[in-house]
Amino acid sequence: MKFKGNSNPNNDEVSIISSTMQIQGNILTKGNLRIDGKVKGDIKAEGVMTIGPHGYVEGNIDATNITIGGKIFGTIICREKLILEDNSQLKGDLTAKILVIEEGALFTGRSAMTNNQEAKVE
Repeated sequence: MKFKGNSNPNNDEVSIISSTMQIQGNILTKGNLRIDGKVKGDIKAEGVMTIGPHGYVEGNIDATNITIGGKIFGTIICREKLILEDNSQLKGDLTAKILVIEEGALFTGRSAMTNNQEAKVE
């Protein structure tokens, strides 16, 4: 899939899936993404991804930074910081460099912490 238009999009741009919207299919964005509606499909965002308190995702997520306030059912790969807010629900495995789980968040699955450097075992 090729992106049309500006080949160097502004990183401050945010695509919004509003609370009245439901999407079935995969999403790919070079920018930031906020989900307040329902998505059934895999999501890849090169920027910041936010799932609002009423947001719902059934699918795998791959993004640089992720904040979850709603419900996620799927595997998450986060290259930097993942935040599970106080009323969020995550059912699935996750990999993140930094993981923050607020009191009241529900997480069922396995987690792995990574960094950009290879771990050296001697």
